[in-house]
Amino acid sequence: MSFEAVIGLEVHAQLKTQTKIFCGCSTAFGNPPNTNVCPVCLGMPGVLPVLNKKVVAYAVKTALATHCTLSLISRFARKNYFYPDLPKGYQISQYEEPLAQNGFVEIDVDGHRKRIGITRIHMEEDAGKLTHDPDRGLSRVDFNRTGVPLIEIVSEPDIRSPKEAGAYLKQLRAILCYLDVCDGNMEEGSFRCDANISVRAKGAEVFGTRTELKNLNSFKHVERALALEIERQAEILAEGGSVLQETRLYDPDQDQTRPMRGKEEAHDYRYFPDPDLLPLHLDEAWVTELKKDLPELPRQRRTRLIQAYGLPDYDARILTAERELADYFEDCAKAFPHPKTVSNWIMGPLLGLLNARGVAIQESPVSRENLVALLGLIEEGVISQRIAKTVFEQMAETGRSPKEIVEEQGLVQVSDVKALETAVARVLDRFPEEVKAYHAGKVQLMGFFVGQVMKETKGKANPERVNEILKKHLDG
Repeated sequence: MSFEAVIGLEVHAQLKTQTKIFCGCSTAFGNPPNTNVCPVCLGMPGVLPVLNKKVVAYAVKTALATHCTLSLISRFARKNYFYPDLPKGYQISQYEEPLAQNGFVEIDVDGHRKRIGITRIHMEEDAGKLTHDPDRGLSRVDFNRTGVPLIEIVSEPDIRSPKEAGAYLKQLRAILCYLDVCDGNMEEGSFRCDANISVRAKGAEVFGTRTELKNLNSFKHVERALALEIERQAEILAEGGSVLQETRLYDPDQDQTRPMRGKEEAHDYRYFPDPDLLPLHLDEAWVTELKKDLPELPRQRRTRLIQAYGLPDYDARILTAERELADYFEDCAKAFPHPKTVSNWIMGPLLGLLNARGVAIQESPVSRENLVALLGLIEEGVISQRIAKTVFEQMAETGRSPKEIVEEQGLVQVSDVKALETAVARVLDRFPEEVKAYHAGKVQLMGFFVGQVMKETKGKANPERVNEILKKHLDG
């Protein structure tokens, strides 16, 4: 029997506010445990929450950017459950009357565009964090994260493969980062995802029994965990068994999913409107102002880069994955008149360097000005492409300008015909057998001769001039 997956994703995005959703405590990551706290976020008796307006603004911007319908009146609710990291015994969220509904995000997978529906976007507060100490057999709780503002973005079950899930998450993260409402840091938990997945026979209309996957803190983990769960559920159904509705944990070390607990339903949380918070009424004029303030979003920017700079879709897709990377490219392309050359250097040497060092484009050791200056030296014939790569590496190590490095180390490209004639003559004298083979028809040896001349000149020879002189000597 052939099966297909039905996947829906629940994304929790931490908003980039300086203070929490219902109190004035800091949201800074990495502070000592239990220092970003106050009676409000600790749930002390008699305290009252006060809604952070910036949280609402960021949530509204996200809803507008994902084509959702805003509810001008929404309501906060209490989600009741007991866990040690939840000091009030309930989480303030939104349930029956969320902020926004019925949106979508468009993705591209294998050359095909697909629209993934968004069921709802609502605001809520985060819980604390438990740290387990297996050596001492105890757990510690840190309430710093309690009350940190989140938006939950719930997709429709429109996703049919792990690859589509990865594409959706990357596009959604890019939108949030372009809006500057979330930093998208999956390692620190400011962009995290739970996946609901079921498997059914191909062609069937009824959904299968779903499981929920947790502990998905990277795009790679999301795709791998979904692939494993699809395989597990398909095997159970193929053998005539039944899938249990449960929450499962992905273990990347063991590369497997395993049961965590039974899957809760909404009624288990006993939702009811929060009596300490009035319904939220959005002012239409304020929403209009927020809409005007929306930036150019990833898909729009990709289209513009293709049209304005003549870039291939592949290049534009990579360059617009991060807003800061697109900014870096455009700054360089405005200063250097060959955008494809700029794109090649950014996607090749620069991204290779950043990946090797594990840093973001904002921390690039090669400034925009220095990259443009390097490309200018190549364009003017001062240095060759080969030397440029050496200079680039030294720029990354020292932060110095390419001109300083080239002048200090005498790396100026040799274009003098007399000097190159001498180098070519030496090479041809040294390899008489290869010269005979070339004349006998083995023309691919031209690359060998060019390489030897470059070696003779320590990589400084102008390759175009070398080719011209070699052809004159060998073919003349």
